[in-house]
Amino acid sequence: MSWQLDIAHSEIQFKVRHMMVSWVRGQFEKFSGTVQLDEQNPANTQVEITIDAASINTRQADRDAHLRSPDFLDVANHPTITFKSKRVELTGERTAKLVGDLTIRGVTKEVTLNVNYAGQSKSPFGPFVTAGFSAETTINRKDWGLVWNAMIESGGVLVGEEIHISIEMELMKSVEEAQPELATA
Repeated sequence: MSWQLDIAHSEIQFKVRHMMVSWVRGQFEKFSGTVQLDEQNPANTQVEITIDAASINTRQADRDAHLRSPDFLDVANHPTITFKSKRVELTGERTAKLVGDLTIRGVTKEVTLNVNYAGQSKSPFGPFVTAGFSAETTINRKDWGLVWNAMIESGGVLVGEEIHISIEMELMKSVEEAQPELATA
Protein backbone atom coordinates (compact mmCIF):
# COMPACT_ATOMS: atom_id res chain seq x y z
CA MET A 1 0.00 0.00 0.00
CA SER A 2 1.32 3.44 -0.91
CA TRP A 3 2.09 5.86 1.90
CA GLN A 4 2.57 9.58 1.35
CA LEU A 5 5.81 11.18 2.44
CA ASP A 6 5.12 13.87 5.06
CA ILE A 7 7.73 16.44 3.98
CA ALA A 8 7.02 18.73 6.95
CA HIS A 9 8.16 15.98 9.32
CA SER A 10 10.96 14.42 7.27
CA GLU A 11 14.62 15.34 6.85
CA ILE A 12 17.63 14.25 4.79
CA GLN A 13 20.79 15.43 6.53
CA PHE A 14 24.51 14.80 6.17
CA LYS A 15 27.82 15.63 7.80
CA VAL A 16 31.38 15.59 6.50
CA ARG A 17 34.75 16.39 8.07
CA HIS A 18 36.08 19.92 7.52
CA MET A 19 39.86 20.49 7.73
CA MET A 20 40.13 17.08 9.44
CA VAL A 21 39.06 18.58 12.79
CA SER A 22 35.37 19.47 12.76
CA TRP A 23 32.08 18.54 11.08
CA VAL A 24 30.11 20.51 8.53
CA ARG A 25 26.45 19.58 8.63
CA GLY A 26 23.83 20.19 6.01
CA GLN A 27 20.56 19.04 4.60
CA PHE A 28 18.51 18.93 1.45
CA GLU A 29 15.50 21.21 1.68
CA LYS A 30 13.48 19.73 -1.23
CA PHE A 31 12.76 16.08 -1.90
CA SER A 32 9.86 13.82 -2.79
CA GLY A 33 9.18 10.13 -2.94
CA THR A 34 6.94 7.15 -2.74
CA VAL A 35 6.94 4.29 -0.29
CA GLN A 36 5.08 1.08 -1.01
CA LEU A 37 5.09 -0.20 2.58
CA ASP A 38 4.09 -3.85 2.76
CA GLU A 39 2.93 -4.15 6.34
CA GLN A 40 2.23 -7.90 6.10
CA ASN A 41 5.64 -8.63 4.58
CA PRO A 42 8.02 -5.68 5.18
CA ALA A 43 10.71 -7.36 3.07
CA ASN A 44 8.58 -6.48 0.00
CA THR A 45 8.60 -2.74 0.78
CA GLN A 46 9.74 -0.46 -2.06
CA VAL A 47 11.14 3.05 -1.68
CA GLU A 48 11.92 5.71 -4.30
CA ILE A 49 13.23 9.14 -3.31
CA THR A 50 14.17 12.09 -5.52
CA ILE A 51 16.21 14.95 -4.04
CA ASP A 52 16.54 18.40 -5.59
CA ALA A 53 20.35 18.67 -5.56
CA ALA A 54 20.23 22.47 -5.71
CA SER A 55 18.34 22.52 -2.40
CA ILE A 56 21.52 21.69 -0.47
CA ASN A 57 21.85 23.91 2.61
CA THR A 58 24.87 24.06 4.93
CA ARG A 59 23.92 27.52 6.26
CA GLN A 60 26.82 29.16 4.38
CA ALA A 61 25.95 30.62 0.95
CA ASP A 62 29.45 30.49 -0.58
CA ARG A 63 29.96 26.87 0.44
CA ASP A 64 26.49 25.92 -0.86
CA ALA A 65 27.29 27.57 -4.21
CA HIS A 66 30.54 25.58 -4.38
CA LEU A 67 28.69 22.34 -3.54
CA ARG A 68 26.26 23.05 -6.42
CA SER A 69 29.14 23.66 -8.86
CA PRO A 70 30.84 21.12 -11.18
CA ASP A 71 33.44 20.55 -8.41
CA PHE A 72 30.79 18.65 -6.45
CA LEU A 73 27.11 18.04 -7.33
CA ASP A 74 27.13 19.82 -10.73
CA VAL A 75 23.43 20.65 -10.38
CA ALA A 76 23.27 22.33 -13.81
CA ASN A 77 23.89 18.93 -15.43
CA HIS A 78 22.60 16.65 -12.64
CA PRO A 79 19.66 18.38 -10.96
CA THR A 80 18.52 15.38 -8.92
CA ILE A 81 19.89 12.76 -6.59
CA THR A 82 17.84 9.56 -6.53
CA PHE A 83 17.49 6.46 -4.40
CA LYS A 84 15.58 3.38 -5.53
CA SER A 85 15.36 0.39 -3.24
CA LYS A 86 16.22 -3.10 -4.46
CA ARG A 87 15.51 -5.16 -1.35
CA VAL A 88 14.81 -5.05 2.37
CA GLU A 89 16.65 -7.35 4.74
CA LEU A 90 14.93 -7.60 8.13
CA THR A 91 17.45 -7.61 10.99
CA GLY A 92 15.07 -7.41 13.96
CA GLU A 93 11.50 -6.67 14.97
CA ARG A 94 11.96 -2.94 14.27
CA THR A 95 15.18 -2.86 12.25
CA ALA A 96 16.18 -3.60 8.69
CA LYS A 97 18.76 -2.97 6.01
CA LEU A 98 17.31 -1.12 3.02
CA VAL A 99 19.52 -1.85 0.00
CA GLY A 100 19.18 0.26 -3.10
CA ASP A 101 20.76 2.28 -5.86
CA LEU A 102 21.91 5.82 -5.05
CA THR A 103 22.53 8.03 -8.09
CA ILE A 104 24.61 11.20 -7.72
CA ARG A 105 26.03 13.11 -10.71
CA GLY A 106 24.82 10.36 -13.03
CA VAL A 107 26.80 7.69 -11.16
CA THR A 108 24.80 4.85 -9.60
CA LYS A 109 26.16 2.76 -6.73
CA GLU A 110 24.50 0.35 -4.35
CA VAL A 111 24.18 1.53 -0.74
CA THR A 112 22.76 0.00 2.41
CA LEU A 113 20.72 2.08 4.83
CA ASN A 114 20.36 0.88 8.43
CA VAL A 115 16.68 1.50 9.19
CA ASN A 116 14.83 1.75 12.50
CA TYR A 117 11.04 1.65 12.60
CA ALA A 118 9.56 3.93 15.29
CA GLY A 119 5.98 2.69 15.00
CA GLN A 120 2.61 4.06 13.94
CA SER A 121 0.09 6.42 15.43
CA LYS A 122 -3.30 7.86 14.51
CA SER A 123 -2.96 11.61 13.92
CA PRO A 124 -4.98 14.00 16.12
CA PHE A 125 -5.07 16.47 13.18
CA GLY A 126 -7.06 14.48 10.66
CA PRO A 127 -8.04 11.03 9.52
CA PHE A 128 -4.46 9.86 9.06
CA VAL A 129 -2.20 7.17 10.39
CA THR A 130 1.48 8.06 10.50
CA ALA A 131 4.54 5.82 10.54
CA GLY A 132 8.06 6.90 11.44
CA PHE A 133 11.44 5.65 10.27
CA SER A 134 15.07 6.64 10.84
CA ALA A 135 17.89 5.56 8.54
CA GLU A 136 21.65 6.04 8.41
CA THR A 137 24.53 5.18 6.12
CA THR A 138 28.04 6.32 5.32
CA ILE A 139 29.31 6.71 1.77
CA ASN A 140 32.62 7.69 0.20
CA ARG A 141 31.93 10.75 -1.97
CA LYS A 142 34.73 9.82 -4.38
CA ASP A 143 32.74 6.74 -5.45
CA TRP A 144 30.28 9.17 -7.11
CA GLY A 145 32.92 11.38 -8.72
CA LEU A 146 32.92 14.04 -6.00
CA VAL A 147 36.70 14.27 -5.90
CA TRP A 148 37.50 17.97 -5.47
CA ASN A 149 39.68 18.75 -2.49
CA ALA A 150 42.42 21.09 -1.29
CA MET A 151 45.46 20.35 0.85
CA ILE A 152 45.78 22.22 4.13
CA GLU A 153 48.98 23.37 5.81
CA SER A 154 48.85 20.64 8.48
CA GLY A 155 49.08 17.99 5.75
CA GLY A 156 45.46 16.95 5.66
CA VAL A 157 42.66 17.84 3.30
CA LEU A 158 39.92 20.45 3.44
CA VAL A 159 36.98 18.06 2.85
CA GLY A 160 36.69 14.54 4.23
CA GLU A 161 35.87 11.64 1.92
CA GLU A 162 33.25 9.98 4.12
CA ILE A 163 29.76 11.46 4.17
CA HIS A 164 27.49 10.40 7.01
CA ILE A 165 23.84 10.47 5.94
CA SER A 166 20.96 10.59 8.41
CA ILE A 167 17.31 10.40 7.36
CA GLU A 168 14.09 10.91 9.32
CA MET A 169 10.95 9.95 7.42
CA GLU A 170 7.36 10.29 8.49
CA LEU A 171 4.80 8.62 6.26
CA MET A 172 1.04 8.97 6.32
CA LYS A 173 -2.08 7.42 4.86
CA SER A 174 -5.80 7.85 5.45
CA VAL A 175 -7.39 5.86 8.27
CA GLU A 176 -9.72 4.24 5.71
CA GLU A 177 -6.71 2.76 3.91
CA ALA A 178 -5.09 1.58 7.14
CA GLN A 179 -5.65 -1.91 8.38
CA PRO A 180 -8.30 -2.03 11.15
CA GLU A 181 -5.77 -2.82 13.88
CA LEU A 182 -3.63 0.17 12.85
CA ALA A 183 -6.56 2.61 12.59
CA THR A 184 -7.10 2.40 16.34
CA ALA A 185 -3.42 2.57 17.29
